[in-house]
Amino acid sequence: MAFALRNLSVLAYANGFTLWHYKSENDALAQASAKGYFADAADLLAPGDMVMLSAAEGGKIATIAGAGRTIALSPLA
Repeated sequence: MAFALRNLSVLAYANGFTLWHYKSENDALAQASAKGYFADAADLLAPGDMVMLSAAEGGKIATIAGAGRTIALSPLA
């Protein structure tokens, strides 16, 4: 599957920071975490924003790295 904008939602926003949630319908965490997966939402996401990513096999919290069509998720340390 591919990224679906309807599955991306804002949980909180303050001081230029956004906490997002994305529910992957059929994509595994590895696929949804791949560079470019969130490219269609590049105009919404900013470096440093956080994404709570839910998939069939579990979830993860990551930060937005990169910009434009090179957006990728970086796992939190």
